[in-house]
Amino acid sequence: MRYSLLDLSPVPEGADPATAIANSVDLARRAEDWGYHRFWMAEHHNMPGIASAATAVLIGHVAAATRRIRVGAGGIMLPNHAPLRVAEDFGTLATIHPDRIDLGLGRAPGGDMAVMRALRRPGQDDFPGDVQDLIDLLGPMRPGAAVRALPGEGTQVPIWILGSSLYGAQLAAHLGLPYAFASHFAPDALEQAFRVYRETFRPSAQLDRPHAMLAINVFAADSREAARRLRTSMQQAFAQLRLGQPGKLPRPVDDIDAAIGAEVTRGVNHALRVSAVGTRSEVGDQIADLIARHRPDEVILTGQIHDHAARLHSFELAAEAMAEIGTVAA
Repeated sequence: MRYSLLDLSPVPEGADPATAIANSVDLARRAEDWGYHRFWMAEHHNMPGIASAATAVLIGHVAAATRRIRVGAGGIMLPNHAPLRVAEDFGTLATIHPDRIDLGLGRAPGGDMAVMRALRRPGQDDFPGDVQDLIDLLGPMRPGAAVRALPGEGTQVPIWILGSSLYGAQLAAHLGLPYAFASHFAPDALEQAFRVYRETFRPSAQLDRPHAMLAINVFAADSREAARRLRTSMQQAFAQLRLGQPGKLPRPVDDIDAAIGAEVTRGVNHALRVSAVGTRSEVGDQIADLIARHRPDEVILTGQIHDHAARLHSFELAAEAMAEIGTVAA
């Protein structure tokens, strides 16, 4: 089974965006050597702890620093952008890096109403129409079309639909596109969304059968206690986001209940329950259980970890676990 990596280019407490971006490039290079198939980055705005706001720019930077790994958006928040602009950006990326660029599309704004106003796209809500426009703009040449993406036309950049509800599942199935579910932070509709997607899928020029991706948080270390401590950075960041107080990625703590409160911890853990936490062996067993339960065609691993060296080690252990899972499956 292919395994990929989702990186938000986190800005840890005590660091700055330049450090975060350099860390992302380092992670991508190593992920390529560890066998990861894709390296995706996500669009978020007005977030002190995330350095991937200019997602297409960062994708180009990472693609230029790597050789084989596919690099893409997981995703671009389409309501923020005119489809032509996205097609030109990703068409240019695909022209520079042929057969290495992916375009995942989300319906959320990646920020609040103030962000949407600042991006000058208020009230835009024709997501299906915009997706179809992108399919057309990046598809085969259309010499008579009034508007063409140049570069972009004919690049056939693979388009994915991202989502955490039945809406995205239904749209991906209707258009015959691969579907990635945001189970790493919003897993409640996971089983139903996968079922709807698979049962209603219609083949397309891009895809002849359903292809569903499962997102899993991974916190791996040499001991179970160390892995659980690494996880507390993401637990704190998620709690701050829910309280409307996003900040840089917090340092880990020994007692998460003392840091954010036991009731908040329970809510955070419910939202982040599609996770694998522990040693390499434990993480491998937990991922294998998730794969057996949800039957994804591909998994994408993520995890907000404060210390860069610990983050590298976690994703390396996860890759080793995935390789073992693949051997067992074969």
